[in-house]
Amino acid sequence: MLQKELFYAAMGTGATCLATVLGAAMAFFFKKDLSPAVQKVFLGFAAGVMIAASVWSLLIPAMEMAQAQGGSALLPAGGGFVMGGVFLMLLDSLLPHLHPGSREPEGLHANWKRTTMIVLAVTLHNIPEGMAVGLSFSVAALDPSPGALAGAAALAIGMGLQNFPEGAAVSLPMRSQGVSRGKAFLCGAASGVVEPIFGLLTVLAAGSITGVMPWVLSFAAGAMIYVVVEELIPEAQLGEHSHAGTVSVMTGFLVMMLLDVALG
Repeated sequence: MLQKELFYAAMGTGATCLATVLGAAMAFFFKKDLSPAVQKVFLGFAAGVMIAASVWSLLIPAMEMAQAQGGSALLPAGGGFVMGGVFLMLLDSLLPHLHPGSREPEGLHANWKRTTMIVLAVTLHNIPEGMAVGLSFSVAALDPSPGALAGAAALAIGMGLQNFPEGAAVSLPMRSQGVSRGKAFLCGAASGVVEPIFGLLTVLAAGSITGVMPWVLSFAAGAMIYVVVEELIPEAQLGEHSHAGTVSVMTGFLVMMLLDVALG
């Protein structure tokens, strides 16, 4: 049965990784960086998608699964959520990375290339996304009802929609700075490879211990909410009277909610 779960998780995370790769391919067609206004819209949309996914695709299934196992839903959902946030906070403070458009790197000091640290910044965002998609498809592999697979597909579509501009957000700034098309594309594509890696690793960890799935689902939710609160929403709101960021957050949330309802 674990092989089926891994196969489903590989398919789901492979699709979201492909969206990042396609976004990175914009380096072959454009040389200019995305405008600040467009970047705010994409960041806000990603934040809205991740908030909705954390609630409907991770926290609610975690609570339902914990209750089905005969236990309380509060401890796995709350405990896992906090652990996920702490995990991303540690990665954020330790891993050297540089957000696109920023001048000062974050994390521990390292004499790494600017391009490397930009890739690592987007990689940080993609870790919880890979965990979420992998787990959702793993749960769908165990649930024979069509609604489970449809819900996982809705999550993958939502993540894919916001992964496309993420790939472009890595490759296009590099291209505008004179980096070759091929290198800019490879760097943008590499930021998405972490999704299938962490998706499969998380499914393996969850499948090896009985009863741990509710914890892992809420862990992924906490990690995603940390990214939203710490990075995406503040960056989407940079500047005075930035209504574009707010509207895009609400749009992303609405799109993810409609996808979940329509396909579920």
